Amino acid sequence: MAVVIAKGKGDGLIAGYNTASKEEKDKVNIRRLRLVTSVFLLTCCVWCLLMPLAAYSKTLEYILLCSLACITIVFLIIANTWCKKK
Repeated sequence: MAVVIAKGKGDGLIAGYNTASKEEKDKVNIRRLRLVTSVFLLTCCVWCLLMPLAAYSKTLEYILLCSLACITIVFLIIANTWCKKK
């Protein structure tokens, strides 16, 4: 999915952008939004690869879950600030 979005073929898959009006879409730098969305999806893939390690440690499980929440919040802030046209 990250590759599809990065290549520009999956703009309709980006939540919020696909339902936005033409005026709202004009306010967004789509190239930056594609980049942020692609990096977020790749980060989630790496996170999912690490999750089986949590079966061996409850502490690692909590660390991974908290890191996912923090990563999501950071990418949401970046998508809502850096991706806006000035």
